Amino acid sequence: QVQLVESGGGLVQAGDSLRLSCATSGRTFSRVAMAWFRQGPGKEREFVAFITWLAGDTYYADSMKGRFTISRDNAKNTLYLQMNSLEPGDTAVYYCAASNTVLNLHRPTTYNYWGQGTQVTVSS
Repeated sequence: QVQLVESGGGLVQAGDSLRLSCATSGRTFSRVAMAWFRQGPGKEREFVAFITWLAGDTYYADSMKGRFTISRDNAKNTLYLQMNSLEPGDTAVYYCAASNTVLNLHRPTTYNYWGQGTQVTVSS
């Protein structure tokens, strides 16, 4: 099992920045890639970005490119999401997820483990 705990969410104004963290523990050696997803009110879970854990290769959803940055600290077993120039449309619960495969990393169904989520609210 892999345990994931997100933190760093909150209420901010449009244009502000936030950094989310996802602390991982447990059988982390099985983790090949990690990602951030989000789910806004009344919406389906949406892919944000992923990173391969060893190589650090990253990929972003088009709407997040240039504003969001995914990264990881191997020593701390922690995943991050730096979010800049936040917009009201970014309001959602943000989830981190871990996968033991590098296939289809943009799909929620690929991921074996999920955190409980952290709320991000952006006011206009």
